[in-house]
Amino acid sequence: MLRTTRLDLDPAWAWQPYRPSAATPWDLRKAGHLLRRAGFGATRAELDEAVAAGPEATIERLLQGGPGGAEFDELAEQRASHTAQTNADEPMRAWWLYLMLHSPHPLREKMTLFWHNHFATSQAKVNNVDYMLQQNALFRRQALGDFRVLLQEVSKDPAMLVWLDTVESKKGRPNENYARELMELFSLGIGHYTEHDIREAARAFTGWELRRDRFHFNTREHDRSVKQVFGRSGPFTGEEVVRLCLEQQAAPLFLVRKLCRCFISETHEFSDELVQPLATELRQLGYDVGRIVARMLRSNLFFAPLAYRARIKSPTTYVLGILRGLEANVGTVGVAQLCENLGQKLFYPPSVKGWDGGAAWLNSTTLLLRQNAALALTSTEDVRFGRRCDPDVLAQKHQVPDDDQAQVAFFLNLFLQDDVPTETRQALLDYARTSRTLTYPVYWTEKDRAAHRLRTLCYLVLTQPEMQLE
Repeated sequence: MLRTTRLDLDPAWAWQPYRPSAATPWDLRKAGHLLRRAGFGATRAELDEAVAAGPEATIERLLQGGPGGAEFDELAEQRASHTAQTNADEPMRAWWLYLMLHSPHPLREKMTLFWHNHFATSQAKVNNVDYMLQQNALFRRQALGDFRVLLQEVSKDPAMLVWLDTVESKKGRPNENYARELMELFSLGIGHYTEHDIREAARAFTGWELRRDRFHFNTREHDRSVKQVFGRSGPFTGEEVVRLCLEQQAAPLFLVRKLCRCFISETHEFSDELVQPLATELRQLGYDVGRIVARMLRSNLFFAPLAYRARIKSPTTYVLGILRGLEANVGTVGVAQLCENLGQKLFYPPSVKGWDGGAAWLNSTTLLLRQNAALALTSTEDVRFGRRCDPDVLAQKHQVPDDDQAQVAFFLNLFLQDDVPTETRQALLDYARTSRTLTYPVYWTEKDRAAHRLRTLCYLVLTQPEMQLE
């Protein structure tokens, strides 16, 4: 199990741009690392393209998105509108998974997922698909944008207003839920505010309600009296409290740490000294999250060995990584079911803190379920997926020779960039060789036998321990 250790490094080295060298070359392994962290894995062609293009061009493409983005976004909005009209949960989850699987801007979708967990809001209480899709669109719109704008807009977001009971907050009867989570989970972290700050801030959000499914400020229900928040006094409004939170020294440090956990490592504790340069830059840049994410992705620290496979894949990233590698064209309703079975039901985070992530994703039960999910996706026997993500079809497309070493190398390079112990590679080779002499049903053709061997070989690669790590 991954353990958390304190990370004390020279910040000047850590955040300098990575430059390929003989000692730290740009190769398939580093390309795979980048495409996992800044997206949901890669196809064989995307890996090859990244290796050929080099780190800077690949990172720039991830930040800007690939071709066809405008057309894809328009289609996604049309489907979202239809999904909202159905007011059904399953199509909502399938819609977002379709975006994550096929979007030409995977980093934007990865950040949309990051904000979904940061501002964890559940349909279980909101009970309104349109509200949840509006919030999802907000996260996507501001995914790599201005956190100040995002925090102000999410404070007035219909789903959030219902989720944290702001709609019930009236003059003389303030509800403290949003003020508390604004400080604890969204901007500052525990220890950087007082209970008095929460009580006073709660009065600033009175009168915030919904009318015709949109934010409405009811002046009659707003407490206009003087409040004291963070040692400052005034007749603060909710917008001003949000601004005061972001003016605290703890705010940029808090956000940078969360981004480090997402993009660098969840097995390390980042010291103040290490994150301070990026926190200072974040404030100077007006909370431009995209610029900070770009700085992280280009850094020595991002490409350092300590960051490599230093995160446990969430169910969503695990399943989508397999599907992207297999170049699947599957219906995403079944994908949503797989993710839910593995413990991540999108739009339904378990609490205001979101999913715990990390080691919480894996135990003996969920590991077995992940193996079953890999089998469902590769066997061609699951009616939800059939041959639409068939390893045999993929191998034929890439003209993989009928050779044991070539077949093992193809799947290891595709999913793990050949980053496995020698013993693992040998075990896979042994299976590939012995499987040619196994007894198969008499009615199977040689083509059937070869396809079965390839599917099983791919499945065995997907069940390796390294496959669980991002």
